[in-house]
Amino acid sequence: VQLQASGGGLVQPGGSLTLLCAASGRIQSINNMGWYRQAPGKQRQLVADIRSDSSTNYADSVKGRFTISRDNAKNTVYLRMNNLKPDDTAVYYCNVDLVSFRGVRYPDLWGQGTQVTVSS
Repeated sequence: VQLQASGGGLVQPGGSLTLLCAASGRIQSINNMGWYRQAPGKQRQLVADIRSDSSTNYADSVKGRFTISRDNAKNTVYLRMNNLKPDDTAVYYCNVDLVSFRGVRYPDLWGQGTQVTVSS
């Protein structure tokens, strides 16, 4: 079981990006899915997460600009980021709580990170 994140890149202020993170392997169920980010010299922090019932939670700094969603059929979580600001520059990591087909729970599985740079 592993996570593969993609979608990062360089974008101008005010621009948009969509990140995606797909879980692969033999998966029985996925509980919480989330995105975190870590800027240089700062701690990793929660950006947004989405539960199995599709309820969501956002950091105050991204409310109204970012939207998290999930496709359970594809075991994928998305982060749509609009009106990006230079302060959004960071490495973005996906995090998933899932149960494998064998019944093993992975409560804190991390993707490899994808760089988002917002600059003119």
